[in-house]
Amino acid sequence: MAELITIDDPDDPRLRDYTDLTDVELRRRREPAEGLFIAEGEKVIRRAGDAGYEMRSMLLTAKWIEAMRDVIDDMPAPVYAVSPELAERVTGYHVHRGALASMRRKPLPAAAEVLRTARRVVVMEAVNDHTNIGAVFRSAAALGMDAVLLSPDCADPLYRRSVKVSMGAVFSVPYARLETWPKGLDPVREAGFSLLALTPDDRARTLDEVAPHRMDRVALMLGAEGDGLSARALAAADAWVRIPMSHGVDSLNVGAAAAVAFYAVASGRPEA
Repeated sequence: MAELITIDDPDDPRLRDYTDLTDVELRRRREPAEGLFIAEGEKVIRRAGDAGYEMRSMLLTAKWIEAMRDVIDDMPAPVYAVSPELAERVTGYHVHRGALASMRRKPLPAAAEVLRTARRVVVMEAVNDHTNIGAVFRSAAALGMDAVLLSPDCADPLYRRSVKVSMGAVFSVPYARLETWPKGLDPVREAGFSLLALTPDDRARTLDEVAPHRMDRVALMLGAEGDGLSARALAAADAWVRIPMSHGVDSLNVGAAAAVAFYAVASGRPEA
């Protein structure tokens, strides 16, 4: 059973995992280096635990202690009970969900391991917006994609905002980070995947024309908001694909485009 500890000092060193959560650059560097990430909200905390992530500690305001009682009773990590005001002073923002957990990261698998049993893969290049990362993972989980591969410069899927937006879907979709780009795509192709680059370019064929759901193995490549896929990534693809647009709209937000494309890639897929 976890030890319930009431803390009223925002400078208490036991709260260090939760300090300055709004300092994006600091947390980007610190969390991977220290092997931790922050889960926010009851559902996300529970999903992290169900996915096998070990808890370092929890920070709860009073009203969430009973709601999380079963989790508290099942874990050995300390639980810090704080006031909403103290939580805000420590984290830097109003923790309106009232529940945070510091979790231990797992070692990332190699890309080859992730690809071994996958047939529908998302490949993201230079997607650095944490909201978009979370949205893509949530759609990938909901719409039947098997895994995610990240270019070396993609944002961290376990950053708090990404985890929150994904509603914990980052825990259920296997992912790996490619060591080089775009050279790291070679093993993907060698594993039998067709590399399809999603782009609004008029030279691209529509998803209906390409019919990726009939292909044996597909890796759908997505670029960052605004810039899209780089010229190097487009050159590395086997084919360019696009979502047909109407009413003069030239493109969709990457999160919305991903959801549409994932449905086209994964719907009607043959059984393994």
